Amino acid sequence: MPVDATADTKGDATAADCNTGGKVTGVFGGSFNPVHNGHIALAREVVRQGLADRVLMVLSPLNPLKEHPEALIDDGQRMEMLCQACAPYPELIPCDIELTMSRPSYTVDTLRRLADENPDGRFRLIIGADNWMNFDRWREPVEIITRFSPIVYPRENCQLPVGDPRVTAISAPLFPVSSTAIRELIAAGDDVNNLMPQTVLDYIRAHKLYGSPDTL
Repeated sequence: MPVDATADTKGDATAADCNTGGKVTGVFGGSFNPVHNGHIALAREVVRQGLADRVLMVLSPLNPLKEHPEALIDDGQRMEMLCQACAPYPELIPCDIELTMSRPSYTVDTLRRLADENPDGRFRLIIGADNWMNFDRWREPVEIITRFSPIVYPRENCQLPVGDPRVTAISAPLFPVSSTAIRELIAAGDDVNNLMPQTVLDYIRAHKLYGSPDTL
């Protein structure tokens, strides 16, 4: 999961740029295809609850477990939308570190690189309860739990972790619409104004992404 940023917003953030200054940094990775209000609200909630001082929004070029990676649009366009979405919030940092790593990239590789290049900081992985349910399929799950104290947020019909003091289950509102559903709404010309930042929607319209009609 890479650290994203674009030159016109906060500047490209790579591992070497992410000087933590001894702070706790949440690492929230995803395809962000597209980034929506649920992503932003969750990252801000992690900071609000004092579980991290800031959150790296790490753009994934390819999820090794993803069933349909061909659904991803250009990395640069997803990065630009992520930067637009994070721009109003100084505690959210778009990050493109994974775009510089060999593929497929795994979460543990990204976390190790961030930790190695920022030895004074502490990094915590942020994942959904759906991913937690198959966490044993991830690469080096024990190392991630031991070194990077996951923060697990609710997902519908998924059980949150209990009993392990290294893992924090966060109370956060569920966002009712996924990125997949948003892409389908956009392609159909349906209203998505309340589902994503206006700047992101404007970018999608301008570049006619996701099959968006001229009337969107």
